[in-house]
Amino acid sequence: MAKIFIETERLVLREIIPEDARAFFEMDSNPEVVKYVGMKPLTEIGQSVEMIKSIRKQYEENGIGRWAVIQKDTGKLFGWSGLKFIKEINNHHNIYDLGYRFTPEYWGKGYATETSIAVLNYAFKEMNLGKVFAYVDVENNDSNHVLKKLGFAEKGTFMDEDDECFWYEKSLNSMM
Repeated sequence: MAKIFIETERLVLREIIPEDARAFFEMDSNPEVVKYVGMKPLTEIGQSVEMIKSIRKQYEENGIGRWAVIQKDTGKLFGWSGLKFIKEINNHHNIYDLGYRFTPEYWGKGYATETSIAVLNYAFKEMNLGKVFAYVDVENNDSNHVLKKLGFAEKGTFMDEDDECFWYEKSLNSMM
């Protein structure tokens, strides 16, 4: 049984388990889903299996990683949301990055905002973090809008491999 970390009105956020590989493959093999995340669409389910192993390793090593997002009324897994510990990025060290990814049929329904609020509350109240970071491709207008709506402060841009990204920060003092 997967450990549940957070429940919202409409969603359950739980650990990602090996049985999630099919749903993750369906999501990450869609070119629209991965358009702004610096990766090519997956072509084999084994790639999802390896990704899940990597996330589960993050749970073990860092005590945190992205979580599966499940719709309560249908039980359908349609994406992930949560924190990832990153050792070094954009001249920052040992940071917690907020991220999310959903299948297109669930876009525009407020799930990114809903899960992010829940994850930020967890980060600041349960983990006692002072700051959470995020970065988004400058062309990803929807995600940039979500982060600004959540009160993240845009701190500039940087290159993440070949993609220009906005760098965001949110501190405990700026909680909604």
